[in-house]
Amino acid sequence: MTTYNEDTEADTLFSALAHASRRKMLDIVRDQPGITVGQLASQFDTSRITVINHLSLLTDAGLILSEKDGRSRKLYLNAAPIHAIQRRWIDAYGANWAEQTLTLKDMAEAAHLTRKDKT
Repeated sequence: MTTYNEDTEADTLFSALAHASRRKMLDIVRDQPGITVGQLASQFDTSRITVINHLSLLTDAGLILSEKDGRSRKLYLNAAPIHAIQRRWIDAYGANWAEQTLTLKDMAEAAHLTRKDKT
């Protein structure tokens, strides 16, 4: 059973993932670990403040980790919250479909053996 805190965290995560620019930021940070805020901001046609606001939401959702490096801040992707969502919803449904697939396989093999015995 999920708790209030887990649901609140999921709401924050889904809210952070709801914006295309934030998803693009996650892709960039994933592909370029340690990218600075300035380098990331230069890849968008918006103000640096807008990028920082998006990063703040991603950080609050636990998706971005940052490390101070002198006057700059390095960014890193934290995929753990996304993995938790996958585990909570996708894996549970995936197990059901895997079981259904195995049942179908068993039925097909049994039908094949039955046909083979008749010939």
